[in-house]
Amino acid sequence: MTLDIGNLFNVRGKVALVTGGSSGIGRMIAATFAANGVKVYITGRKLDRLEEAAREIGALGECLPLPGDLSKMAEIDRIAAELAEREPALHILVNNAGTSWGQAIEEFSEAAWDRVMDLNLKAPFFLTRKLLPLLSAAGTDEDYARVINLSSVAATVVATDSVAYGPSKAGVEQLTRIMARAFGDHRITVNGIAPGWFPSRLNGPLPEEYREAWRLNTPLKRLGTIEDMGGLAIFLCSRAGVFINGRTIVTDGGETL
Repeated sequence: MTLDIGNLFNVRGKVALVTGGSSGIGRMIAATFAANGVKVYITGRKLDRLEEAAREIGALGECLPLPGDLSKMAEIDRIAAELAEREPALHILVNNAGTSWGQAIEEFSEAAWDRVMDLNLKAPFFLTRKLLPLLSAAGTDEDYARVINLSSVAATVVATDSVAYGPSKAGVEQLTRIMARAFGDHRITVNGIAPGWFPSRLNGPLPEEYREAWRLNTPLKRLGTIEDMGGLAIFLCSRAGVFINGRTIVTDGGETL
């Protein structure tokens, strides 16, 4: 039994896939992993943005791009196959890729609904299932493989202009519980992170006064940082977090209390 912090929070030598890793929360997690000795693959739809992010994260450690659109089943299959060609095992999967669509309920289209659900809810399930052999190969009795599903405080906070996004994230939280129950025998834990306000592509277009109102409504009077998000991801993927399973951790500075 080794109780020093270097052992409890060590992730060095692991292999991780972070979807949507070229920007926002995905990039925060990918960069933190790379800086702590994890070999990181990141996915994204736009090759130029993905390659630029991989180069910049690569200054901290090892980061490789895997381009693809995870809202499409054929792309999920291709990315999983390509990763299997490169790696015999996958220690960490972060299902972060997501999208939103702000539109009034009266005008919300089927195409918009499907786009949000396909990327936010369908993709995490089918990608995780496709990568199950690689995750199972990484898990041991002492150190299980880890899956992190990105939810949101929108899963529980009602917003009528977020008619698909909120339900998709509520679904992610239930999917996390189901996966945790189903994959334990494979030596895989599945947990979720529900962020409050962190800088990201999704909330970038929102006006500054909205951002400031969110900050002032948070007991800590600040917004989320890379250290907040990356530190939580390291905890969940290290020995310190191995006995946490099926839980979604809210990290919002107390804003939704």
